[in-house]
Amino acid sequence: MKLCIRQKVFSWVDRFTVFDENGADKYYVEGELFSWGKKLHVTDVNGREAAFIQQKVSSFMPRFFVYIDGRECAEIVKRFTFFYEKYEIEGLDWTIEGDFWLHEYRITQNGREIVSLSKEWFTWGDCYALDIADPKNETLALAVVLAIDAVHEQAASAASASH
Repeated sequence: MKLCIRQKVFSWVDRFTVFDENGADKYYVEGELFSWGKKLHVTDVNGREAAFIQQKVSSFMPRFFVYIDGRECAEIVKRFTFFYEKYEIEGLDWTIEGDFWLHEYRITQNGREIVSLSKEWFTWGDCYALDIADPKNETLALAVVLAIDAVHEQAASAASASH
């Protein structure tokens, strides 16, 4: 199963549309403009919340929580390293590896691929292709990928602000 996340180019808040492999709208993702820490709401095409992603504000390293049906399912944490980015997915038995700056990575469980992400080049706005191995993991995999992107963005913003 494939999904495509397309970020709107000119937007005051985070706003993404997630399409299925046929180009039909599947999910909408919208951030809150005035909130303490970053918050993303993932809704289906009928407007029902499918997932919620929230930043932990009082944390030394960027950290985001993923909620589905009001229940915390995962915590995405950036680990301190000098030469490369390292993220962990706590609460799930999932491992992440790849190049986060190029948006080319994969998430596995015991060596079995859960989802892979790659950036689509030459598109208007950022577009990311997700290949999800099992449809039952669709919402959770999407929410974890969005949380990883939020952690990466937060860490990049902090690094550029310190220069």
